[in-house]
Amino acid sequence: MIDKLSWIAVYPELVLLIMACVIALVDLGVKTPGRMLTYVLTMMTLAVVAAMEASYALGGETFYGFGNMVVVDPMGSWLKCFSSITLMVTVVYGRPYAAGRDMLRGGEFFTLSLFALLGMFVMISGHNFLVLYMGLELMTLCSYALVALRRDDARATEAAMKYFVLGALASGFLLYGLSMLYGATGSLDINEVFKAIADRQVKHQVLVFGLVFIVAGLAFKLGAVPFHMWLPDVYHGAPTAVTLIIGGAPQLAAFAMCIRLLVEGLLPLALDWQQMLVLLAIGSLLIGNLAAVAQTNLKRMLAFSTISQMGFLLLGLLAGVVSGNPINPLTTESAYGAAMFYALTYVLTTLGAFGIILLLARAGHESEEIVDLAGLNQRSPLYAGVMAMAMFSLAGLPPMVGFYAKLGVLQALISSGQTSYLVLAVFAVMMSLIGAFYYLRIVKVMYFDAPLSHNAQPVSAPADARIVLAINGALILALGIFPSGLMTLCAQSIKSIVTSLGS
Repeated sequence: MIDKLSWIAVYPELVLLIMACVIALVDLGVKTPGRMLTYVLTMMTLAVVAAMEASYALGGETFYGFGNMVVVDPMGSWLKCFSSITLMVTVVYGRPYAAGRDMLRGGEFFTLSLFALLGMFVMISGHNFLVLYMGLELMTLCSYALVALRRDDARATEAAMKYFVLGALASGFLLYGLSMLYGATGSLDINEVFKAIADRQVKHQVLVFGLVFIVAGLAFKLGAVPFHMWLPDVYHGAPTAVTLIIGGAPQLAAFAMCIRLLVEGLLPLALDWQQMLVLLAIGSLLIGNLAAVAQTNLKRMLAFSTISQMGFLLLGLLAGVVSGNPINPLTTESAYGAAMFYALTYVLTTLGAFGIILLLARAGHESEEIVDLAGLNQRSPLYAGVMAMAMFSLAGLPPMVGFYAKLGVLQALISSGQTSYLVLAVFAVMMSLIGAFYYLRIVKVMYFDAPLSHNAQPVSAPADARIVLAINGALILALGIFPSGLMTLCAQSIKSIVTSLGS
């Protein structure tokens, strides 16, 4: 008999599942080209789910359901709330683009997005190896289908094939690592795995062997070097609206999965996974920034930018532990809170950058080359202003929110008192200087280059997209000027996890 608390734990997921099925059925009778009814129902569903998750998060309680397979805590609830809002913004930006490319012949764009979000929810709240893996597979299978949504586009089909093959390989790595841990500890429950490892009931060599495969699988989902090969090709080949779906909310789910597995489940092995994260972070910062400098395609540049940004996120994840042990609860909360703040602000900035690319696109022209932004300020000061703020934020320049995101991670590294972490912080700053070049190049092109002949006409977009874009840009600036509220929220969200480790 399933207890009431278990049903309460998954109410948002049930609403999302039921509404995704209802929307799929209702869409069969929708005949309008823009799928307005499907669009409205999708937005209403996302708003309701986001409100439910926000109410859970504000309650501040942590409880488990379905035999500890599902956990509801402030971190998970806030990440699910922000994931829902991220998808809402993505759909607003992406609908005009999808309609102009015959991607709305059916309602798959909306329904697959909802099912992908359901997978993210399961990933975020999963507290069992199999539940986490099920959520991951639901999200990725929907993502494969979305990338291939333009069936007549050879580039999109090729990107979907690459994504599918490499994604299946990475999922196999992760599943093999989880199976090794299950074989070693005899449990799929994350808390039980933590206790078994902490009590030294298992041979260390077996655990490390499984850990290598788990970290490899997580690194693929984050797009960290050397598991980054899929990211530039998929970002470039996928329809831009789908690129934003892949590069937005899933990063929050991947961050949550890292916390669930590495911190809640495998913290006693921190000395081992930290060394792996150091290598992943260094490689991501180095290759991501150097490769981005050479790009002329805006989507590929942002893909390599994502790789470098994930390097910073990994630095935040490894800063909470020194010599295999948490320094103290406050420092650990600060480090993981900084990593969560970084993930949220990265997604916010990515929405603004890709939103501009989507709204500049028109029939027969993708507007995804850097030169397509030439003279954008003359055609639309709003678009140029939002894009400039997004680039400044990604570069880590004050007063944009990206500056405080990077500063939080660097402070977490330096406050550890470890010389090796200080060296990592200096290296990260040097790589950020390289990154500033290709971000500021975009601003120079928009404000100082003359428009190309085929791009000279004024730009236009639906009213809802313009309003959301303006809010998006305002948040990038406002959260940079007043970052303390979101920083405190992230730290408080992590606190419940740190204080309950191993309980």
